[in-house]
Amino acid sequence: MRFRGGAAGLAAVLLVVLAGCGPRTADRPEGAAGAGSEAANARDSAAELQGRWWTWAASEPEATNPVADTDGSMCGRHQPRDVWFLAGTFGGQVKRDCRVVPGRPIVVPVINAHGDRQSCADFMRDAQGTVVLDGEPVKPEAHEGDDIVVEGAPGNAVTGEEGVFTTTGCGLWVEVPPLDPGVHSLVIRGRSGDFSTGVDYALTVAAS
Repeated sequence: MRFRGGAAGLAAVLLVVLAGCGPRTADRPEGAAGAGSEAANARDSAAELQGRWWTWAASEPEATNPVADTDGSMCGRHQPRDVWFLAGTFGGQVKRDCRVVPGRPIVVPVINAHGDRQSCADFMRDAQGTVVLDGEPVKPEAHEGDDIVVEGAPGNAVTGEEGVFTTTGCGLWVEVPPLDPGVHSLVIRGRSGDFSTGVDYALTVAAS
């Protein structure tokens, strides 16, 4: 994870691009307004999920932080009930063994950052990454920049800030559907500029 202009970070989920101006709603073909609403909802949902990930990553001091974790022992700390978050690193590569609660989708950034819109644009210009799940590639999706709300815990090394603040989040993300019981391999590699991160995850999903 990298800090840029005060804050930045790790890894990846959804891409929504809205550009230009369209005609008034009354002039649009049937179904266009609904499509626009769906796109807006997807954007808002992605921004909320991204903010939740940053809040999760910033919920622990460095000694117990999932981003600084060297073996996977911190993987389960402060996990929400509806999704399972995974983390990258502050730079470099590690191997982690992680027990995952069954029935939850997995969300992980491949490479990500937060800051202002210009720093996100610079970051995303060079962002690249790969994800391999059980030997099969999973294509990361780019999130160019969203307004996100983050809450940092005292002493956390992820955001560098305590309390609630609004920032622009960006990166490459993947969302994996709930995994079958058993042991799974998840290999993540990300890079932007001279910053790189990588994790080899062994994910154990217990039978429900």
